[in-house]
Amino acid sequence: MARVGFTPVDSLSRLQEELDRFFGRPLFDFGLSGPNVFPLINVFTDQDGWVVRAEVPGVQPDQVEIEIEPRALKISGERKSPTEDMPGGLHRRERRFGKFSRTVQLPRDLDVQQATAEIKHGVLTIRIPKAAAAKPRLVEIKAA
Repeated sequence: MARVGFTPVDSLSRLQEELDRFFGRPLFDFGLSGPNVFPLINVFTDQDGWVVRAEVPGVQPDQVEIEIEPRALKISGERKSPTEDMPGGLHRRERRFGKFSRTVQLPRDLDVQQATAEIKHGVLTIRIPKAAAAKPRLVEIKAA
């Protein structure tokens, strides 16, 4: 028996809304991105530790805040809308403006006190070195 006011299209609409909500936000906070997340980031390791690169075009260093805890890195700030006059009018707006925030989970073996950050050509690069205890070390062999 069918419910009053319920159609199969309602089920499809609800499914679409759930899928949009699922793919539109970071997945389980592991740093995977949805379609409308800003800034876009890449996270990788090099010989010294972790590197996080975030695309922040049009954002000045004083508009970004970086917080590092032992297990999390948070990038937040605000991208201001250009105040330039558009004499021909705005025909399309795809760039987003306003406040933003991204959080990346970090492993335990990083020395967050030694982290550095720089912005160059609209790319924010954050370097977090491995803790001394996590770096490989050579063991001297003594002759007996």
